[in-house]
Amino acid sequence: MKTYQQYFLVAAVLAALTFAACQTAPPKQSAAGQTPQATIDDHAQKALTEGRQIFRFDTFGDEVFWGDTIKLHQAIQGSRLGGVGPGVTPKTALAVGLKVDADALPEALIAELKKGKVNLDDPATTLALLKLNAVVGVTGFFDSSGKLRSVGVQCALCHSTVDNSLAPGIGHRLDGWANRDLNVGAIINLAPDLSAVAALLKVDQPAVRKVLAAWGPGKFDAELLLDGIGFRPDGKSASTLIPPAFGLAGVNLHTWTGWGSVTHWNAFVANLEMNGKGTFFDPRLNDSAQFPVAARAGFGNLRSNPDLISAKLPALHFYQLAIPAPQPPTGSFDQHAAQRGKQVFESKQCITCHVPPTFTEPGWNMHTPQEIGIDDFQANRAPDRRYRTAPLKGLWTHTKGGFYHDGRFATLRQVVDHYDAQFGLHLTEPEKRDLVEYLKSL
Repeated sequence: MKTYQQYFLVAAVLAALTFAACQTAPPKQSAAGQTPQATIDDHAQKALTEGRQIFRFDTFGDEVFWGDTIKLHQAIQGSRLGGVGPGVTPKTALAVGLKVDADALPEALIAELKKGKVNLDDPATTLALLKLNAVVGVTGFFDSSGKLRSVGVQCALCHSTVDNSLAPGIGHRLDGWANRDLNVGAIINLAPDLSAVAALLKVDQPAVRKVLAAWGPGKFDAELLLDGIGFRPDGKSASTLIPPAFGLAGVNLHTWTGWGSVTHWNAFVANLEMNGKGTFFDPRLNDSAQFPVAARAGFGNLRSNPDLISAKLPALHFYQLAIPAPQPPTGSFDQHAAQRGKQVFESKQCITCHVPPTFTEPGWNMHTPQEIGIDDFQANRAPDRRYRTAPLKGLWTHTKGGFYHDGRFATLRQVVDHYDAQFGLHLTEPEKRDLVEYLKSL
């Protein structure tokens, strides 16, 4: 039996707790009068807006390379307009996979385009599009007289396309999509002076142009400027397919062969591939045996002043993580077969590596070439000598150009057949068909 003093003590404690609860202060407000949650929300929206702007329009100062060094702008405007050669017409630009943002076009120009009254065979029209900032991933810099004096590129060049809503190659932006039409090698080959690239690789310009010409649509070789390898042992191009930049939230490693996180790759590309002006540190590039070109050029520790990249990486990262993988078009797959294929996927080892909802492995999502049953050429060009487990969301957008890092499998059925043989899954013909439909549904 409790004593009077015990009851009194319990009552006193309860009273004290009740008083404390009543006296709890509301969330403190910031100097701007916001709650901490509102501050977070505002920060997120600001980062999203800034990141989109950076992704779409920031050159990071790379116009010094694309303009002053290799003089790509001269090839774009052509000799008639003060440059060199025939110039790049809109038809030529669209043919090499460049895209036009319809939302940047004035209504009057859109009306003229629909009527077929815009001259797409004149480089002057290309310059007009650049002045409108309408060419996705490319910025033109003009002097006071209106002459194109330089050109720079953005993340969106390779990792965006358009929905073709106005015309083929002209429409609303689709950020994060890999531009599988973009012939990067052909575009760089337009530049009249590749002597700087040739000097870096210690070859002549014709050798550089031969490598670039072999890339083809939708491909790029990020390692060329690191190891100087232009072709595989079998004579095929050493380039790989441009990967998508959507559906990256929760995904550890970003590229086909790992290398690093999304932020690492953003800094890598902005500094080394786009040739922007920033800071980049990766001492793995000091390995002269694996990366002779990078080690010789000091790419493992770059410092530019001013640094036009580093301050922009956080918002760029935030925006990229906000881009969801696109949903497959209605009617693009058999829903009933996809449901059956889901059961196959979950019961036949696929889910072991491709873990929902990211459909890659949480953690270090890397495998040896032997594990996945392919050659080690591309893996050996990366520090870990492995291949990443690719996320499968939005896999249907990869149909053009093929599957795997180099497009070696033209269809999803070929991918399924490969893994069926590699892991001895003994899939039946109906199971294979259903599994393909499920992959198309992701």
